[in-house]
Amino acid sequence: MNDILRLSLPLTVWLAAFSALYGLHGVLCSPRWDEAALGLAAGRGVLGLAGLLAVAAQVALLLALRSGRFASPSGFVRATSVGLSVVALVATLWTLIPVAATSTCL
Repeated sequence: MNDILRLSLPLTVWLAAFSALYGLHGVLCSPRWDEAALGLAAGRGVLGLAGLLAVAAQVALLLALRSGRFASPSGFVRATSVGLSVVALVATLWTLIPVAATSTCL
């Protein structure tokens, strides 16, 4: 794995998950969701599942960056990539889980 990829991947995964979850929330609150007759309960389940998948992806990335197979030979890059991965995991928990767990349409 390239050092630039090690450093940029955690926050890029968070950004993609953030965009996907809020986009999904927009679809859930649109009239098209009601036209599909899926219901709000199914939408909340999909949001919850998407939030859990985002957290699982961040945890998997953190574990991969700590493993010997994907760790950088450079101590600075290794410490920085693991630190950024922890920051991305906290950002995922802080920004996505409340929306996935308590979201309602106005």
